[in-house]
Amino acid sequence: MTLDRLVAGATVVGALDATAMAAAQAGLDRLTKPPGSLGRLEGLAVTLAGITGRTDATVARKAVVVAAADHGVAARGVSAYPPEVTAQMVANFVSGGAAICVLAHRVGASLTVINVGVASEIPAVVDASGGGGRLVRARIRPGTADMTVGPAMTRAEAEAAITVGAEVAAEVIAAGVDVLAIGEMGIGNTTAASALTAALTGSTPADVTGRGTGLDDAGLARKISAVESALGANGLASGQPGNDAIGTLAGVGGLEIAALVGVVLEAVGSRIPVVVDGFIAGTAVLVAERLAPGVAARCIAAHRSVEPGHAIVLDALGLDPLLDLDLRLGEGSGAVLAFDLLDAAVAIRDRMATFDGAGVSGPA
Repeated sequence: MTLDRLVAGATVVGALDATAMAAAQAGLDRLTKPPGSLGRLEGLAVTLAGITGRTDATVARKAVVVAAADHGVAARGVSAYPPEVTAQMVANFVSGGAAICVLAHRVGASLTVINVGVASEIPAVVDASGGGGRLVRARIRPGTADMTVGPAMTRAEAEAAITVGAEVAAEVIAAGVDVLAIGEMGIGNTTAASALTAALTGSTPADVTGRGTGLDDAGLARKISAVESALGANGLASGQPGNDAIGTLAGVGGLEIAALVGVVLEAVGSRIPVVVDGFIAGTAVLVAERLAPGVAARCIAAHRSVEPGHAIVLDALGLDPLLDLDLRLGEGSGAVLAFDLLDAAVAIRDRMATFDGAGVSGPA
């Protein structure tokens, strides 16, 4: 599975299916309600039709893919938590104790966790809850290098991580899935996401960099400085958007972000709706969109996080998030919450009575 094939597969699906969208909207307008009165729930049903080409698209089979990796920049004091937490949290995903496990189990979604670059060994665990995730061991390297002094990874490593994500997505899709959510785990990854956002959108480091896991003012200042240094060390001028998506990803991105790029490209190429979590997952879509324009239209933004860069990413992608709950956890937690809204949109489409069927008079 090559990057060129992935990009071609995502590109060939083209624009959303306008015919299916029009038919879906016509069906919604026959239901016993004023046209458009269910707002964005109706829009979700129409979007599902556009992505899948089916007016009866289902979201019954749900899956979550979480990619995990460490970041060399964490040594710069850019996170409130130490790097070893990445491996510990991956173990927590497998054992069923993390927020994403609880939320995914609640809606019947499968959970797959990819170790694409965790620096230390994953602690041995047993899934005693029945809600743990399947762990895929596909480490490209034990975390990225410190991006403040040079590239986080090589171009070949970035492409290899993309391929890993795509291969895992292909396995999940082959097992049967109607909708797929993406999430991540990696201490220091909001710093990488901030640098990526600045580099790809031309925004300033101060505008895109937030407190992540809970930094104080001094920590935030260190983080902004690290982003500035990373851009300089990798020849990515602040305020000038770059065009080389893979080069930018290799320079200031993360292995887990790269893996999610592959997940997105594979899912879009398979006409599977992608529900996007927060800031870090959003930057993966931003890279995928630069590689295959049109990808973002086939993604659904679950929520707007409190990270300032997320609003900039969403604006660049033209995506309007469904929820605004002050979330900043990651893991795909916000994306799984949005599954409920997709279920509601499909239920409205399929189970509401029509004006004719219910004997209710329509608009005058």
